[in-house]
Amino acid sequence: MDYAKPSDVVASMIDAGVKKLALGPRDLLIRGALSGALLGAATALAFTGAVTTGQPLVGALIFPVSLVMIVLLGLELVTGSFALVPLARLEGKASWNAVMANWSWVFLANLLGSIAFGVLIAISLTNMGKVEVAGVAARIVAVAEAKTIGNAAIGTAGMVSVFVKGILCNWLVCLALWTSARTTNDAAKCILIFWCLFAFIGSGYEHSVANMTLLVIALMGEHPATVTWGGLLYNLLWVSIGNIVAGAGIMALGYWSMSRPMPEAVMAVSPSHAPGAAE
Repeated sequence: MDYAKPSDVVASMIDAGVKKLALGPRDLLIRGALSGALLGAATALAFTGAVTTGQPLVGALIFPVSLVMIVLLGLELVTGSFALVPLARLEGKASWNAVMANWSWVFLANLLGSIAFGVLIAISLTNMGKVEVAGVAARIVAVAEAKTIGNAAIGTAGMVSVFVKGILCNWLVCLALWTSARTTNDAAKCILIFWCLFAFIGSGYEHSVANMTLLVIALMGEHPATVTWGGLLYNLLWVSIGNIVAGAGIMALGYWSMSRPMPEAVMAVSPSHAPGAAE
């Protein structure tokens, strides 16, 4: 099986970023809403697996199916756009206004899809009446409370923690996209995506779109007073900023910089070009 060179992967990612910017609002809304719903489905399934087996890592084994579906179906997920779209700007093929417009439309679409799916799941968890489902609902509310324990209560320390977890999460998510882009084989893509997402879920990091469905499900059902819509927005704000730092800063800027030709002045003093270097 052939794998693309890292430099070729960067070139393909730049091309992907340009193509994303060419999509109109209608396409972004449809593809983004579907992504939000699929990520919500995987989130609900991961909680169900973890609760019914009593093994949290089972949820981490299940969740990667979300990104696999999104990648194979060519949909739009804002955390991936945080890394891909800025590459077009760095190459001088787009403006920052176009980048921000793309992010805004995809974020809105992911939110709408997540809310719609979250409402359906919240209704099903309330009415199905099974013991294991009741456990899933209780676990979702408990996790939501830990994420949104109130703007004042969470404080600066909580803000920093959520922000850093957002960085670590999207670093792994974007690495999944980067590594899967090295091959055209769908089976290989699934394997490469799996390990990065397993690490992110298993470590308890923060993904803005996954949190959308999780928090909506909790808010739609019985929940403590500390789980609020304000807390949801507070969580999404800092998680999204962390996701942007990882996507645009670490992945896009980092890998784009590494793909640039080495300056002649540096080449002249590099070990392979130094006097007496081995031939």
